[in-house]
Amino acid sequence: MNHSETLQSLGITEAMIQSRGLFRYDEATTLEVVETNSEGREFMLAPAAASAWRMMKVAATADGIPLDLVSAHRSVARQIEIIQSKLHDGMPIAEILTLVAPPGYSEHHTGRAVDIASCAADVLEEIFESTASFAWLCEHAGEYGFTLSYPRGNALGYAYEPWHWCFSA
Repeated sequence: MNHSETLQSLGITEAMIQSRGLFRYDEATTLEVVETNSEGREFMLAPAAASAWRMMKVAATADGIPLDLVSAHRSVARQIEIIQSKLHDGMPIAEILTLVAPPGYSEHHTGRAVDIASCAADVLEEIFESTASFAWLCEHAGEYGFTLSYPRGNALGYAYEPWHWCFSA
């Protein structure tokens, strides 16, 4: 199945993508493991993002700030699975696309995006913005090439994601 057919099978039209001005991203081909969580899940990033992440995490830790990876590189296939799961749960595609990028349009495909938490309670929740980790990121992430991708009212139409940061330096 080609990319257009995949999108159509999920109920995603070209008009939906164009109306939001979404960017198409190539999937990273060179990745390295930057962390492994307690369940053995490996988080992978492209080499430059991996180096920047490690330096940023060391600096945050030195300041007493926890930065825990929740997500890093995500394949197009995994993006499809996430959307299919939400569709299966009865969520309309228009709502899903405010929470999850269409396959091929996620910064996570590039190996440069990370989702960050500071404790189990703030994983992928807006409450993350009230943490010391978020405040630290707002002040220091730019020094390491990371920017907040989806602030409130972002032009791409995604829900506010204070946990989602992308390396762009």
